[in-house]
Amino acid sequence: MRRRSARVEPDVGGKWPVPLSVLDRSSVRRGEDPASAVRHTVEFARRVEELGYHRFWVAEHHSVPGVAGSAPTVLASTIAASTSRIRVGTGGVMLPNHRPLVVAEQFGTLEALYPGRIDMGLGRSVGFTSGVRAALGADKKDADNFVQQLRDLLGYFAGASPTHRGVHALPAEGLRVPTFVLTTGAGARTAAECGLALVISLVSGVDRMVEHVARYRERFRPSPLWERPYVVVSTAVAVADTPERARKLLLPEAWSLVYSRTRGVFPPLLPPDELPEPTDREAALLDEVLRGQLHGTPSTVRDDLAALVERTTADEVLVTLSTYDRGDLLDSYARLAELAR
Repeated sequence: MRRRSARVEPDVGGKWPVPLSVLDRSSVRRGEDPASAVRHTVEFARRVEELGYHRFWVAEHHSVPGVAGSAPTVLASTIAASTSRIRVGTGGVMLPNHRPLVVAEQFGTLEALYPGRIDMGLGRSVGFTSGVRAALGADKKDADNFVQQLRDLLGYFAGASPTHRGVHALPAEGLRVPTFVLTTGAGARTAAECGLALVISLVSGVDRMVEHVARYRERFRPSPLWERPYVVVSTAVAVADTPERARKLLLPEAWSLVYSRTRGVFPPLLPPDELPEPTDREAALLDEVLRGQLHGTPSTVRDDLAALVERTTADEVLVTLSTYDRGDLLDSYARLAELAR
């Protein structure tokens, strides 16, 4: 991977300095069949590839009414088969929910089928509720074993398991799949010590993100997968012809997140004009969710994104926008792609 200076600016020709990628959660809209949402993700990936984005990743959520993306490796395989150039991966597979051997076999199969196009993004989250955790057979304490699970998983790609003698993950063994650790902060140390790429979100704010990224770069240990540190900054970005319309694109998912924090359920997305009037507490939570998310006209978003990349020394930006109207969604991504050309 290339090394970049701490300061990132477009060149004199105006070319965007870092790759732009997409994370899609297969969000469910009000009244929609979740199966339809998954099919839309596959079609959306085709359009994203046409727009020139670098990667297309899918997520893992279980028993969430507003999110149909529950089997990321299965969905990634379908997307890879339906596209031809874009990198395809997970953002991410939640390792505590799975056995490292099975995860290695799944990604090994993906890489064997679509060589050079597969990314393995991994996280340490478990189910949102106790019932989901019980169904998955993974409790909160399992997240504490993430580092060992991660080392076991990487070991299967390198050769026979160091933990389970004589066990091989086929066809993964000997294959190289770029591996990323997803975190909001603390996991940056794990990524650095294991020599993996870092995907970090703006949940804790830009200042904290900058601190985590700096420590990651300082502590990074080169590995066979990544010779140098590689940072992907993840955030929602909405682009429209006016700032007001751009902000409205962020509201459906932001409201569902606020709803989940106050009621314990992430519901299907609603049209922005039909969102209920928030209580004082909900309004405060909504402002908190929207803080750090980028929205505006093409020129203002370009400036804001450039500033974010410069501040965080990001190597890549992973965009996570989801909104009710899929036409508006695609239009925002198309406008954003134009900025990178």
